[in-house]
Amino acid sequence: MSLQPHDRYPNASAKPLINGQPISAAVADQAVEWLTLLMSGATSAQEQLAWQAWRAANPEHERAWRHIETMTGRLKTLPANSAYQTLSPYARQTAQGSRRTLLRSLFWGGLLAGSGLLASRTSTWHEQLAEHRTSTGEQRRVILSDGTRVTLNTATALDLHFDTHTRLLHLRAGEIMVITAAAQGLQPVDPRPLEVQTAQGRIRALGTRFSVRQDDNHTRVAVQESAVQLHPIRSDLVQVLLAGQRTGFSRTHVDPLRPINEADLAWTRGQIIADDMPLGAFIAELDRYRPGVLRCDPQVAALRLSGVFPVHDSERILATLPNVLPVRVSTRSRYWVLIEKAG
Repeated sequence: MSLQPHDRYPNASAKPLINGQPISAAVADQAVEWLTLLMSGATSAQEQLAWQAWRAANPEHERAWRHIETMTGRLKTLPANSAYQTLSPYARQTAQGSRRTLLRSLFWGGLLAGSGLLASRTSTWHEQLAEHRTSTGEQRRVILSDGTRVTLNTATALDLHFDTHTRLLHLRAGEIMVITAAAQGLQPVDPRPLEVQTAQGRIRALGTRFSVRQDDNHTRVAVQESAVQLHPIRSDLVQVLLAGQRTGFSRTHVDPLRPINEADLAWTRGQIIADDMPLGAFIAELDRYRPGVLRCDPQVAALRLSGVFPVHDSERILATLPNVLPVRVSTRSRYWVLIEKAG
């Protein structure tokens, strides 16, 4: 017996919710139509301008599109071919008039869950509903109630839990730079400890400026000023990290300490710094700032690359690669790009 749409999506009659706010079915439908057009790989310059104008015409349009970018960003966990095959059948159905299939997939998570892309629906929705969020490619600065300044990097989700005893920043995804009020010289200094919680453990600030990045099964920390304490969630170990040091840790283990370098914090200036970096690692880093799927063929992944690159202009970076390396950029659409061997 085949399932009907209302069987798979019991709330399909309700309006989709984005960040806890309803989005009209008409706007959701328009967003899916734009996605289908862009996925076709045949958009003209005029259509690109029309798409940008649609996004700018109404805040609800932009909210709907950012939601789609977040959902398509989940496809980064698949190889490029698999991701394309996963979503393309839905796009073809949409082009033939069955728009509701893709609409429900993107706005209710059905496609992504069915494809095994959501390791945890709970964590995904926590990210979607986080108090502070950035979409793919977006960076944003916020000032907290205690004067702490936090910069959110691309695709970041952050929740705050301040009470009478502690100040907790729960980093659910992405990367942040934290500058405490004490590091800014603000008075009086809040006596409550300031901590960052990740999936692997906690980082306690000791009047400092530091960055935290949540990777898969790993947390990275780099300290610019003063010090922090690291406490893996499944270990009694407490590791002090001093200014000029960086490391990573799992739930049970802290990696050896290493000195930070300019590349570690280049993202706070909107840059990727490559110093004889393998092309595969560079493409993986650029992929964090670009919606859709960007992959590097293993045949060229070991090629080396150096330079300073603006994260907000990935198209120009990709266009430049064939001029400096023996590679070609194969583009199925704006959302599926493969870097492979030239010729």
